[in-house]
Order: sequence, then structure tokens, then C-alpha cells
Amino acid sequence: MLLRTTDPFRDFDRLAQQLLGTTNRPAVMPMDAWREGDTFVIEFDLPGVARDSIDLDVERNVLTVRAERVPRNGDWEMLAAERPRGVFSRQLVLGDNLDLDRIDAAYDGGVLTLRVPVAERAKPRKIQIGGRSEDPAVLEA
Repeated sequence: MLLRTTDPFRDFDRLAQQLLGTTNRPAVMPMDAWREGDTFVIEFDLPGVARDSIDLDVERNVLTVRAERVPRNGDWEMLAAERPRGVFSRQLVLGDNLDLDRIDAAYDGGVLTLRVPVAERAKPRKIQIGGRSEDPAVLEA
């Protein structure tokens, strides 16, 4: 006799991870981000998404990426459906030290690449020291 124990909570958790993703690997718009010199680069994987359906908005320091993967229409029978369809979005809170007016976006091969330059005010700079020159007579007295 085969005894099989099931845990409905574990099964539900596994299903939720497959549909919604986890914090380590989101199901719908995975991204990578890194810094190259004075530019931050962010890449979003959006395979099967038309360029026209991608919408980028910046409000204050919040970047919102919206995209839509439309379902296929026609006379066919779905055998497997693992890729999410519909409208999905992701928001990133960007730092105050980035120049949000000069974001560059490119979409190629299903990857959306954003380049966000560091603001001039946040770059390291030399500060000149001003003031009076030291009077040697004052130092001796």
C-alpha cells in the first residue's frame, strides 16, 4: 500500500511562486541593474512584447514600466501556457542623485535597456578654498 501525504499549504505556496514569482526571481518582468561609470543601467526582460505596448513614466523619482503581452487569437488549441499575458508593470524608486530628465531607453531582442546618468550635482568635484591670505606679522604676535 502506498501512503502519500500532501500538504495543501505547501502546494498552494508552490503554485503562488510559479504564478507570482519570488523576491529573488519575479515571474513577470525580471531585471538586472548595475553601474557603468557615471551611468546606471537597468535591463528588463520582456520577450514577446511589442515595442508599442511598452510605456515608461517618471514621476518625481519613481520610474514605472508598463508592458502588455497580448494573447494570440485564432483557430488553435493551447497545449501549454506558462508565459503570463496581459498588462503588467513594475515600479522602481530611483535616487535623487540621478538625472531623470536624461533617461535613454532602447528595446532590442526582447530586452528593454534604460541608461540613467548620474546628475552633475552628485558627481565628485574639487572645492576651491577661499579667504584672506595669512599675514606673517599676525602669526608672530
